[in-house]
Amino acid sequence: MVEVPERNLGLELVRVTETAALAAARWQGRGDKEAADQAAVDGMRLILSHIEIDGTIIIGEGEKDEAPMLHNGERVGTGRGMAVDVAVDPVDGTTLTSEGMPGAVSVIAIAEEGSMYAPGSLVYMDKIAVGPPAAGMIDLEAPVAHNLSQVSKALDKDISELTAIILNRPRNAPYIDAVRQAGARIRLIRDGDVAGAIATAQEDSGIDILFGIGGSPEAVIAAAALKCMGGEQQCRLWPRDDTERAYAAEAGHDLERVLTMKDLVNSDNVFFAATGITDGELLDGVKYKHHNATTHSVVMRSKTGSIRSMRATHDFTKLRRLSALIYE
Repeated sequence: MVEVPERNLGLELVRVTETAALAAARWQGRGDKEAADQAAVDGMRLILSHIEIDGTIIIGEGEKDEAPMLHNGERVGTGRGMAVDVAVDPVDGTTLTSEGMPGAVSVIAIAEEGSMYAPGSLVYMDKIAVGPPAAGMIDLEAPVAHNLSQVSKALDKDISELTAIILNRPRNAPYIDAVRQAGARIRLIRDGDVAGAIATAQEDSGIDILFGIGGSPEAVIAAAALKCMGGEQQCRLWPRDDTERAYAAEAGHDLERVLTMKDLVNSDNVFFAATGITDGELLDGVKYKHHNATTHSVVMRSKTGSIRSMRATHDFTKLRRLSALIYE
């Protein structure tokens, strides 16, 4: 039996990330993180309100950054259509955007209702991520050298030929030291570990594995993308202080538990979209011309394994007649 093709919500979600990216990119290099984030949130919320889903925000970014946010529990969409969990990061890389640096993206992921992990106020996780060849071969609880050895075997490379991507934070110093001692290369990034995790599953990225402690919202969003790409991520909650440990106990979160892909996104029907804000290795940033701009996006769906790269031109003269958003 040949099934009738289902509606690909990813092709609608890319309008959400395109709008958020266009709005945030106006603030590139202007030194105002909050303004860039607010512009992206406003754009994302407006377009989401017209998407035919019955959505609930499970992962919102504002709580960690004390930024304008699509808040956890907020209902989005028209209220009709598929009931879904929604994970958003209107600007993954607010500092990168405000300082005019590469690697900022706007991202969204949705999956069937009840399938996404909700870390609540626990805003950091310890993470490891790899692409399809090494999926099933990593272990968050194992030493860094062991995981590098496993990836080396999977990719048929010497450890010295591997490149690990790590957020450049003091808390990740042990990972940086361990990778160097094992003899692998490192690419340090200031922000943007969603794109970093996705890079492990891109054949031409030059990135083989992600290590380190980064945001919990980003972990769930990255897991959605890796679910579509066939990669793997493992995580463990990383409380910053006794207050967060107490919160974890009250909320029933096991701080010792290793969270698998199934724990993070327990669905085989996941949609993911991302649009570049500033130029990066994953996506090109917004490019402005006289009365228009171009965007570069990626759209993925786990059920079909489809991954689309999309470039679009946006005519500001026409958009201003149709939308309340300020596009330039």
